[in-house]
Amino acid sequence: MSTTVSADGTRIAYTRAGSGPALVLVDGAMCYRGSSPNDALAKELATHFTVYTYDRRGRGESTEAGPYSVEREVEDIAAVVKEAGGETFLFGISSGAALALEAARSLPVTKLALYEPPFVVDDTRPRVPADYPARLDAALREGKRGKVVKLFMTEGVGLGKVTVAMMRIMPFWGKLKKVAHTIPYDTAVMGGHQSGHPLPAAWPEAKIPTLAIDGDRSPAWMRNGVASLAKVLPSAEYRTLPGQTHIVKAAALAPVLTKFFLS
Repeated sequence: MSTTVSADGTRIAYTRAGSGPALVLVDGAMCYRGSSPNDALAKELATHFTVYTYDRRGRGESTEAGPYSVEREVEDIAAVVKEAGGETFLFGISSGAALALEAARSLPVTKLALYEPPFVVDDTRPRVPADYPARLDAALREGKRGKVVKLFMTEGVGLGKVTVAMMRIMPFWGKLKKVAHTIPYDTAVMGGHQSGHPLPAAWPEAKIPTLAIDGDRSPAWMRNGVASLAKVLPSAEYRTLPGQTHIVKAAALAPVLTKFFLS
């Protein structure tokens, strides 16, 4: 493990592996090194790239120096990119894909790949309620971390109450509660794009070559969001991985990313 310091003094812990062009991987909600699908992905990619995985602020071995904002998270990625040599490929998964998309607007990113940012762009699932962020904050102020995770799983992710009830008795539930304070961060990262409304007609700031990816076994609402994103990004292509869900297998994803980044 190594560390770097973000613009506001937050210490960002990261791991570097492999050799080749720099590639930074951005986690989704509640994930961090050692508890992330990007761990297995980094191993698959390390034969072709120098892969950087890092703990987003407030998680794992990273700190957080001040009040949260999406801009601070972009600065965190900027600090990792600097360690990577000042220019990089960038990949984000789930809400980390939305964060990577935001970061690519201003950072020296040469190519961008995104796996299933959870945009809700139509009525194929219930929209995230307008008061959802406020209720997350209220539960955190009351110290009810389990309630925060439950709200995220049911209203943010869209899982059924029975499924979430079963999750609460599993050993990993305690790990989720430890990082529950970061769930509002991912809500902010989504930028209000879980309201059931179409995405903006164009995102001109994100002009770099972009690959938007989903799995053909993922929910229709999620796939609709990825397809919509590919249409509004000016330099994007859309790819669907057969047999994959939101919990994508590294062995299925890595070859697609390698071909895209190295082509």
